[in-house]
Amino acid sequence: MIYLKTNEEIELLRENNLLVSKTLAEVGRHIRPGVTTKELDRLAEEFIRSHGAVPAFLGYQGYPASLCISVNEHVVHGIPSDKIVLKEGDIVSVDCGTFMKGFVGDSAYTFAVGEVSEEVRQLMEVTKEALYKGTAQAKAGNRVGDISATVQEYAEKFGYGVVRELEGHGLGRKMHEAPGVPNYGAKGRGPLLKEGMVICIEPMINMGTKSVVFEEDGWTVRTRDRKPAAHYEFAVAVRKNGPDVLTDFSIIEQAIKH
Repeated sequence: MIYLKTNEEIELLRENNLLVSKTLAEVGRHIRPGVTTKELDRLAEEFIRSHGAVPAFLGYQGYPASLCISVNEHVVHGIPSDKIVLKEGDIVSVDCGTFMKGFVGDSAYTFAVGEVSEEVRQLMEVTKEALYKGTAQAKAGNRVGDISATVQEYAEKFGYGVVRELEGHGLGRKMHEAPGVPNYGAKGRGPLLKEGMVICIEPMINMGTKSVVFEEDGWTVRTRDRKPAAHYEFAVAVRKNGPDVLTDFSIIEQAIKH
């Protein structure tokens, strides 16, 4: 069942997603060599609660933390730990969710730890650009496949692997609503996009093979060939004249400028 949101509901979703962007910015300010992923998680939880929200991920289907923090070959759903210490040249995908006023915010951003290699930098840039290109297709009258195919075609031009096992999703009072939004597919296929739909578009792109492995902790997903992966996510309201992006990466990018 796909729920169409009223303008008032979309504004509550925007409020949540702007708080997610601000939380990711706060986390980004503290990403440096020597920091543990658990420290970043503690910081995020404190920040979210201090703004009148609760972490949407904490306890979700038993998940034990406020953030998913995935380093290098970990694609998504990495569990923060005192044992995972960031080092120069790592990349860190941070996925964050909030729950406030009956609605959920959900977004992700991949950060560089210090200086990263040129090929890793390109992976990050291509993944983010795939998100932008896919998002441009989120307008009433298009289909989910228009988003999916656009992301896939752009990422595969660079020889990257597009993860199949995980996808974007609808967003509202629950974190995961219909429709699913895959990062691969065919234009003109899939559910029709209608005014008032709110979806999360989230390319998960691997430098090498598209194949992934689910780790024994039941959460962490890594690339099969252990090459790095990047992950960026927008919450987007579908409008007649195009996408209304509820996430604001400019807040994050301003915070991490050197």
